[in-house]
Amino acid sequence: MLDPGPSALVQDLGRPGLAHLGVPPSGALDGPALRLANRLVGNPESAAGVEALLGGLRVRAAASCTVVVTGAPVPVLVDGRPMGSHVPLHLRTGQTLALGTPATGLRCYLAVSGGIAVEPELRSRSRDVLSEIGPPPLAAGDVLPVGPPAGVPEGADVLAPPVFPGELSIPVHLGPRDDWFDDAAAQLAGPWTVTPESNRVGLRLDGPALRRSVDRGGAELPSEGILTGAVQVPPSGLPVVFLADHPSTGGYPVLGVVRAKSLAALGQARPGTKLRFRSST
Repeated sequence: MLDPGPSALVQDLGRPGLAHLGVPPSGALDGPALRLANRLVGNPESAAGVEALLGGLRVRAAASCTVVVTGAPVPVLVDGRPMGSHVPLHLRTGQTLALGTPATGLRCYLAVSGGIAVEPELRSRSRDVLSEIGPPPLAAGDVLPVGPPAGVPEGADVLAPPVFPGELSIPVHLGPRDDWFDDAAAQLAGPWTVTPESNRVGLRLDGPALRRSVDRGGAELPSEGILTGAVQVPPSGLPVVFLADHPSTGGYPVLGVVRAKSLAALGQARPGTKLRFRSST
C-alpha cells in the first residue's frame, strides 16, 4: 500500500447474523459493486477487497495478479497510463495501480485475484468502524496478503460504469413506529439532503424536521432492535438511515425501513445528494 487515499478499508460481504452479540453486519456498502469486482477477477463473490472512499488509492503489486476497480467510475492508472475502471487488468510484479477521484458516487472497490487474505474475525474480513472489529484502516506501508487465484471469470457481466444521479428516489416500508408522526408518508417524502456527517454507520439527512403526532414529554422508546436500512428519527426530527456498521439497538422511533436493493445507492450518495422517500408496500 503506497497511499490509502482519504480512507481505505478491507471489506467483504460482512458478518450478518450476530446482532444478538451486539455486532453490526458490516461489509461493503455497495455490495453489488464488490460482487461484480470479484466475478471479474475469478473470485467467489464473498471474497474480500478494498473499499476506497473518494479514490486516491495507490498500490504496488508484489506479485503478478489480475485486478479490477468497480463502484464509482474513477480514473484508473497503471504505472501512470490510463486504463479505465470496470475492466480487468493484469499487473506484473512491481507495477503500480492508482485511482483518481470519482466524478460521481463515493466508493470504489478494488478486487484482486485470490482475494485479500487478512485473518477473519467473527467469520468476516470486513472492517467495522463502529465496533472496531476486523482489520484496521489501511495505511501507507501496509502489505496485504492475497490468496491463491480461485479460477477465471465465469458468466456475462455488463461492464458499463454505473451512473449516480444527483437526486435519489428511495422506496421505504413504513413502520414500525410511523404512528408516532403526523402523516408519516408525506413528511418522510422529503426532499432531504445528505450531510457531510454521514458515514458507514448511517446516512444523516437535513431538511424540514419531522413532527411527532403525540407529545410524549421528552420520553423515548426503550432500546429495540435495528435493521440495516432503518430510518430512525432522533429528537431533532432529522432522520438517519442506518447503513452496514449500524448499532444493533436504538432508542428512537424507526419510521420506516429502506428496501435492501436500494442500500447500495445510499452507500454511494455524496454529501449534497438530494433524496426523496416513497412509501412502498
